[in-house]
Amino acid sequence: MRILITNDDGINAPGLAILHAIATEIAGPSGEVWTVAPAFEQSGVAHCISYTHPTMIAELSPRRFAAEGSPADCVLAGLYDVMKDNRPDLVLSGVNRGNNSAENALYSGTLGGAMEAALQGLPAIALSAYIGPKNNADEATMFEAAKVHGAPLIRKLLDHGIWDDGDYRVFYNVNFPPLPASEVKGTKVAAQGYRRDTNFGIEAQLSPSGRKFLWVKGGYQHAPTAPGTDAAVNLDGYISVTPMRADLTAHDVLSDLEARLT
Repeated sequence: MRILITNDDGINAPGLAILHAIATEIAGPSGEVWTVAPAFEQSGVAHCISYTHPTMIAELSPRRFAAEGSPADCVLAGLYDVMKDNRPDLVLSGVNRGNNSAENALYSGTLGGAMEAALQGLPAIALSAYIGPKNNADEATMFEAAKVHGAPLIRKLLDHGIWDDGDYRVFYNVNFPPLPASEVKGTKVAAQGYRRDTNFGIEAQLSPSGRKFLWVKGGYQHAPTAPGTDAAVNLDGYISVTPMRADLTAHDVLSDLEARLT
């Protein structure tokens, strides 16, 4: 198997090293793992592409490339430049430092990379590590659950998951709970949730020169979502697997809206 990996934390992020180890295990002795990742951190860029300016790319070592662009840019670079003669069989994005459950999924560059791969007709999985009091001692503990449970879960998804070939094909959002690997209770398929009463905001600060700068601040990450949804099962100790599509249509209101406007 030939696997392309990317992330949004940057080419030197520890989560990418964990993902490379997971991908190497999945690919097997005769497989290949190729890395095309952002040269610098690209957290929060969602599905952004560098449409109005070029992206510089550099080969750092065999099958390892850094691109000055978003995760979606990196997937495009992998498909149409780095691996143009031998497209990958699978694209993996992550392992993100921090959860991409609930509304975080909408901002996530990690998911943006997986989404672009799905739009390009490839199987894709995004992986993220929820961080909390039980796994934030150091970077090794942050990613322990992903390191231990990542490869078996991906194998199960590849063998038993739903992989369609529609216009907006399914891709997967996987979030590991904020726990050591030994305390993970299992895996649950979960819908994307919504954290109520918490959201992104702005904090203004003055520089030493007196100029105002605005910092984007994230909301409280341990607010529970509705029972059975992604962040709720993560906080209950389970890995969440959420099937997603890039189709943004609110299908549930189409008929009602048509009736109102006729």
